[in-house]
Amino acid sequence: MAENKGLRVKSSLYGSALGALFGALLGAATGALSASWAGIQFGILAGLLFGALTGALTGIFTVWTSGTTGGVSMGAYTGMAFGAILGGMLGIFIPTSFRVAVASLNILVLQVLTQGRFETAVLLSFLLSLVATFVGAWVGGKNLISRKMKK
Repeated sequence: MAENKGLRVKSSLYGSALGALFGALLGAATGALSASWAGIQFGILAGLLFGALTGALTGIFTVWTSGTTGGVSMGAYTGMAFGAILGGMLGIFIPTSFRVAVASLNILVLQVLTQGRFETAVLLSFLLSLVATFVGAWVGGKNLISRKMKK
């Protein structure tokens, strides 16, 4: 584990930047469901914050699970699992006042997605799983060191 410390730090920083980028894009798309500029701005901001956190932690876990030999697939699978778990855990703690404010917009899709704690947790779990899959695949591919095969 000690030999991967430098790789963990680099992967965490790289994952944080990638996560913020992908999170902002997904946040903007999710915020666009509200059909308002304020919703898009909030989505971008929330995507930046959740994406940076998810990306940094996914980078660390990708190094832990695959190191320099796992590659893209191992990174993607790590990201899928970790993003879903983190999103579910964070989604449970979304305040009821926020869910009520979103439901008051009277947009059917948003009312369905934020109807209860479970629905909100599943939405956040899905979105963070997407971000973590992107980050895990990218970090796993970047960290891959090809092996020289002997003939």
